[in-house]
Amino acid sequence: MSKKSLQEVHATISTENPKKWKKILSFFGPAYLVAVGYLDPGNWATDIAGGSKFGYALIWVLLMSNIMALLLQALSARLGIVRGLDLAQTNREYYPKWMNYILYSFAEIAIAATDLAEVLGMAIGLQLLFGLDLIWGVWLAALDTLILLVLQRFGMRKMEAFIISLVAIIGGCFLMEMFLAKPDLIEVSKGFKPTLPNTEALYIAIGIIGATVMPHNLYLHSALVQTRKIKRDHASIKRAIKYNFYDSLIALNMAFFVNAAILVLAASTFYKAGLHDVSGLHDAYKMLSDLLGPLSPFLFAVALIAAGQSSTVTGTLAGQIVMEGYLHFRMNPALRRLLTRMLAIIPAVVVISILGENSVDEMLIFSQVLLSMQLGFAIIPLIHFVSDKEKMGTFAIKLPVKIISWIICIIIIILNIKLIYDEEINVYANENVSLAVKILLGTVSLSLLLFLISIVLYPWIKKTKKLNFNIHHLPPQKSIKQIHSFKVIGIALDFSTGDQRVLDYLPIFAGTNSLILLFHVTESASANYNGKMADDFEVKFDQNKLDEYKNFLIKEGYTNVETKLGFGNPAVSLPQLITENKIDVLLMAKHEYKGIADFTFGVMTNRLSNKTNVPILVV
Repeated sequence: MSKKSLQEVHATISTENPKKWKKILSFFGPAYLVAVGYLDPGNWATDIAGGSKFGYALIWVLLMSNIMALLLQALSARLGIVRGLDLAQTNREYYPKWMNYILYSFAEIAIAATDLAEVLGMAIGLQLLFGLDLIWGVWLAALDTLILLVLQRFGMRKMEAFIISLVAIIGGCFLMEMFLAKPDLIEVSKGFKPTLPNTEALYIAIGIIGATVMPHNLYLHSALVQTRKIKRDHASIKRAIKYNFYDSLIALNMAFFVNAAILVLAASTFYKAGLHDVSGLHDAYKMLSDLLGPLSPFLFAVALIAAGQSSTVTGTLAGQIVMEGYLHFRMNPALRRLLTRMLAIIPAVVVISILGENSVDEMLIFSQVLLSMQLGFAIIPLIHFVSDKEKMGTFAIKLPVKIISWIICIIIIILNIKLIYDEEINVYANENVSLAVKILLGTVSLSLLLFLISIVLYPWIKKTKKLNFNIHHLPPQKSIKQIHSFKVIGIALDFSTGDQRVLDYLPIFAGTNSLILLFHVTESASANYNGKMADDFEVKFDQNKLDEYKNFLIKEGYTNVETKLGFGNPAVSLPQLITENKIDVLLMAKHEYKGIADFTFGVMTNRLSNKTNVPILVV
């Protein structure tokens, strides 16, 4: 497995500091990684389209979207802090398997739509600055995944600093653009009055909502807040919720001001000049030069590249969290990132090749509308989970917050239903569309609506099923066979049938005074991301299983037994455990994967032998 994987970002960030301001700052960071998703090129496309077509009239949509995002991200953070589970894992706990497969599919669609916007934005920015063909720019956009892998080696704080720097570049560029554009502040203030001029404004408004309240960010935030190590008492959890809210408040308001600046820039230049059809990034770039001078388009292109680069973090991390949470399918993080990026690049290349570069701007706006259509499937479970007093205890949201949350959810769903209805009416009125297509379209729409209703009602009509979060298939332990003696013996357990074979060899190596160390490496998304600071369900689950093995050995007469839990990539973590504990011999089961399967699912045993001089018995 590559060293440039997510597991090397050991964000072991302590929140215990005698100075209060340092304690508060230690919680700041996750929301900035989430907020960059609100600054991706898809947002630009919807903001520019809204500003050029309707002036300042849709600023209120941006403000409303930001308020929605703030509340929903706060709920997502609350879930991760209190439960130690991300949204995908909690869905797996609440809903039946068939529902989870559908929810997982929708989450992957949302991630692919987001990554599509990032890829196109990067490609357009490279084309504007260097004249590179758009298709080549799309392929080059795949390389920024490698940049992310390199950054993760330097730690979480440095990655957060890198992201904040990119956000600062974007904000600085648009501040200069605003200075050049000189918008009418009185007219800008009128844009905060809610109004929708026509159906096209509704389409763009929904795109703005989808670009701001991004569904996959709800999965991401519930995992990122677990990068901070907190105590599990009531006061510490309450403090973590409060400080993470401050983090979200600052980060999302920064994103709001940048998006508002883009819309205001489009309104004060294009709309004011009578250019109401500037819905594309290319058009905006060209016309800014005529309206504001040669510096403006350069700033625009630089900010566009920074936006595409920074928001890459959002989709790649969310993809791994979603896959592991829903499917318990663990993939090499580098391969997962490559897969996420390919899901965006391939449709982009196909559409550009068939329809030409003029189709890019429509793809960008459609990707954001597609995001909005996925929102209900993420928001509804989230509200259910944080309202559950049985699971959340005293940290379940209060009735006023619950009411506001459901109102936001209903508004988003109704807007999307109206949009789909209006579009389908146009399709049904078109005589050139076949009856079969119309029936298929109606069937899909009705199925989506029924599924949406089912995820609303399911937690209410059926009690929450018991947590069945069994990461490993655990065989029952048997008595140890009597099949020399080392002072410190390490046993690497993977909670499979191979463990029993390893334990059968223990009497050969262990004497009455031997110290037996039981090792296991947790490979969850949180463990990869947080390292020793991880405190999610799988960490607790694995520690409990180690304790069970320890108690089993004690009953068998081995009284000097200890447990050691590792985190992240076994090829990295296990050698560290061996060195730190100065073991004399390591016992472990033979690795079952080979070739491509080994790269996809894990690491080969012989890699371990290259990283330690300790004798290894592979059973």
